[in-house]
Amino acid sequence: MLRITLAQMRRSSGRLAAAGIAIVIGTAFVAATLLAGDVVTRTTYDSIAARYADADLVVGATIEDPVTDVAALGEVDGVDSVAPMSASYAELSAGARSVFQTIIPTADDRLMPMVATVGAMPTQDDEIALPQDVAERLGVETGERVNLNRSVPAEDGSWEQVTVRPVVVGILDDPYGAYSQTGGAAVVDADTFATWRAEENGGEVGAEEVAVAVSPGADVAAVQAALATAVGGTTDPEDARWVVPTDERAATVAASLTGGQDLVFLIFVLTFAAIALVVAGLVIANTFQVLVAQRARTLALLRCVGANKAQVGRGVLTEAAILGAVASVAGVLLGTALGQGALWVAGAMDLPVPLPDSITLTWQVVVIPVLVGTLVTVGAALVPARVATRVAPLAALRPADAPSASRRAGRVRLVLSMLTAVLGFALLGLGAALGTVAQEPTFGVLAGIAGGALSFVGVAVGAVFWLPKVAALAGRLVGASGPTARLASANTLRNPRRTATTSTALLIGVTLVAMMSTGAASARTSLTSALDEQFPVDVEVSSSTYDEEGARTALSDGLRADVSSVADVAAITDLTDVSLGVPDIVDPDGEPVSVDFTALDPGAAREVLNAPDHIDGLAPGTALLGYTNAESLELADGDRLTLTGADGTATFSVAVNEVEPYVNYLAADDLPQVQAGTVVTDMYVALADSADAAGTVATIQDVVSDSGESAQVTGIAVQRAMYDEVIDTVLAIVLGLLAVAVVIALIGVANTLSLSVIERRKESATLRAIGLSKSQLRGMLAIEGLLIAGVGAVLGIVLGLVYGWGGSAAALGIMGDVTLTVPWLDVTLVLVVALAAGLVASVAPARTALKASPVEALAAD
Repeated sequence: MLRITLAQMRRSSGRLAAAGIAIVIGTAFVAATLLAGDVVTRTTYDSIAARYADADLVVGATIEDPVTDVAALGEVDGVDSVAPMSASYAELSAGARSVFQTIIPTADDRLMPMVATVGAMPTQDDEIALPQDVAERLGVETGERVNLNRSVPAEDGSWEQVTVRPVVVGILDDPYGAYSQTGGAAVVDADTFATWRAEENGGEVGAEEVAVAVSPGADVAAVQAALATAVGGTTDPEDARWVVPTDERAATVAASLTGGQDLVFLIFVLTFAAIALVVAGLVIANTFQVLVAQRARTLALLRCVGANKAQVGRGVLTEAAILGAVASVAGVLLGTALGQGALWVAGAMDLPVPLPDSITLTWQVVVIPVLVGTLVTVGAALVPARVATRVAPLAALRPADAPSASRRAGRVRLVLSMLTAVLGFALLGLGAALGTVAQEPTFGVLAGIAGGALSFVGVAVGAVFWLPKVAALAGRLVGASGPTARLASANTLRNPRRTATTSTALLIGVTLVAMMSTGAASARTSLTSALDEQFPVDVEVSSSTYDEEGARTALSDGLRADVSSVADVAAITDLTDVSLGVPDIVDPDGEPVSVDFTALDPGAAREVLNAPDHIDGLAPGTALLGYTNAESLELADGDRLTLTGADGTATFSVAVNEVEPYVNYLAADDLPQVQAGTVVTDMYVALADSADAAGTVATIQDVVSDSGESAQVTGIAVQRAMYDEVIDTVLAIVLGLLAVAVVIALIGVANTLSLSVIERRKESATLRAIGLSKSQLRGMLAIEGLLIAGVGAVLGIVLGLVYGWGGSAAALGIMGDVTLTVPWLDVTLVLVVALAAGLVASVAPARTALKASPVEALAAD
């Protein structure tokens, strides 16, 4: 029987091609999605872990009990080198220009994220290496000296400025954006850095984190355990002291951006991968079911020549298994090639994220698509094989009427499909509720996937009852154009199963496309909102000098005006930091407590903040307290708080900030009541939506440098732009996979419509015999194809919107409010492509059918 099956496959290679291509593309889709998830995860972790460079392990401690003897960690067996993850700040100047710059110490090449593109790293106490943009801003080159001003405590408790003049020995690049938020980092010799830190802090300062490079060939796990013992900690990052792999530390940081869940880069991608498995499986099943159904009479012929039911059934399943396995392996190869090609293209685009050079083939990437493709293909053949074995050989060889179902079977199918659809949509709603209300994204995603699969199966199984009627209803809209259109509309009801099968093939593909496009658009909007919460302001300019009393000096009116006039700066707002007493609340020593406040104009601030909810409740006469501070002061909304400053006392109504834990705000107009004569110490800057974040921040830094004032520019927008790039990478991969989904849809509709036209050769010949011209027959088939494709596309778009919204709510609800977006451009494109596919798929087979004369076609069996 195996030889017969193989021979039959060779003779039917043309018919099997369509099913095989669908399987290849479906499994390639799954493989590429799994590879994309791995690449995105690696890219995200590498971006976050950029400041650790090529470290294998990270040692962590608390700020109260830091690691003081970093050098001792380098003596642990298997450790190649160590570097404290410490930074300091200093004012650099040359001529009339100055910058407030992050300073880090030199380290082993494996632990240094900055790269010297010109010159070398410092080795002496009078040497420094500068980021390229800082060197350009100061107008210095290697071999020239810069002024470096540091603030150190004096004997009387005040701060004094210490100036040194190191020589520039290197120009640096920050290839992965480790210090992009502060415009890169200057590097000084490690011993010099340690001395400066000790001077600034009145003694030796420990490190809260230490990067560790393991010796080549050493057992990383063994070194991790040895380091944990050396620092008196464990390998659990929840402990006070811990040692974890760099990727694990990056994962923790990534999770902190999404409320403790790494949803942005893992669950989101794997959700689409899981849904792709389900929907691609339905596409494969639909295509193979139609193919096997067309060969039912051939299978009956085998029964006539002696094959029993079991042999016929096994032959069909063996053929399906061979086809599924071979096509699935080809799909994995295609998906792997697409993944690697996408990496090469992305690498050539010079994206500001550390993309890997090559994909990583895991057993999941190979086994899951092959296993799913094979099992789905075999599963798709079960029902047709069972039907073929139940048909009597002679009855199967007789001409068959149009397929029909008994009334009882139809009712059973209708009831089952309705129950399945209702249960599925209920589960989908439950998944959305679990993700948004219960904040349980894992269970929400699982419920959403199960609900989506069940509801879609219910819709697809019940399509034979309602889809032809919907197509006929749509046909009435075009029926007025002539008898050909009315005949095409009537044909949609003449064979409900054929109409349902054809339209369902397109329905599956369009649903997949619309679902992913909707999910991607909703996720993009929701993730943008999450980034707004993480980075509430684009740029912050802060005074970095102090007066004799230790208070920060003012940012001049001229500097603030110059920053405001920078191109692509949309708005600014001024901030004043002040410490006020609370006479009604005392500390354990009986002294009144003091509370730090930031005073600003609420109206102007809301124009600048990316997330205005950070100052919700702030108004004149109100003190907005961070929720942690309010709890420690035992205050709640509506309570009264008396504040005392140098110029008076005033009582304010308390509002608790549910977003910020520690920052307290006052309205700027209220500040003179308690403390007059305050100065502007900081300013928030909002950039235009179309602004180049890195370029605009650099311009602001130039303005500050030219002013001669000492101020720090924190370009949070640059860091945000990097996360935007990572999100755009995710969505670009998803949109790339949409093209694959469109191809699957085209193959599905072309295959089913082609077989439909072949089935109707006699019917078409009869119409020709009674006077229908070739052009009219072509027009009838074209209109019928457009009706069926249009209905399938519209219904698929509606289902895709529902599934995309439900999946987004389930996966992304934990990050905050999920914005449900309709991607109008994508939806319109899908509809146009679907209509074109229906037109081409119906007209091209008709051309072949019309080559034969009506008499020949009627005579053919």
